[in-house]
Amino acid sequence: MKETQVAARALRIQLQLLEARDLESLDNAFRSAREKSTEALFIPPGGLMSGQRPRIVNHALKARLPAIYVNSDWVRDGGLISYGSDITEQFRRAAIYVDKILKGAKPGDLPIEQPTKFELVINLNAAKRIGLTIPPNVLARADKVIE
Repeated sequence: MKETQVAARALRIQLQLLEARDLESLDNAFRSAREKSTEALFIPPGGLMSGQRPRIVNHALKARLPAIYVNSDWVRDGGLISYGSDITEQFRRAAIYVDKILKGAKPGDLPIEQPTKFELVINLNAAKRIGLTIPPNVLARADKVIE
């Protein structure tokens, strides 16, 4: 969150932290976002968020709030846009590590890897539902566009 706040200040964007630790506070967070005239959402990864994906996507669409998510599963489920590491690639890399460990490699001897492949996925149906037009230059940069 600290890095997000630093970036927001540099871009002159005012952040509103809306925390949700359970279903009731999740509903309250969206109510608060509407009351505070929130203009967009960033939904971070995490336990409650992942388990409530359909509910969160529906809240964002109902509130007509553009929302960005960290992986494309959210966009396939109706969310607007995601930018993040390729989950399939991460699982593939994890399988390679498991294979090495099962063949005798010591986990502590294996290098730590960071994702190298990121993807931008846009759902045009979601954009239409919230009344947002995605500029052609942004669509051209997308790795996947859902129509």
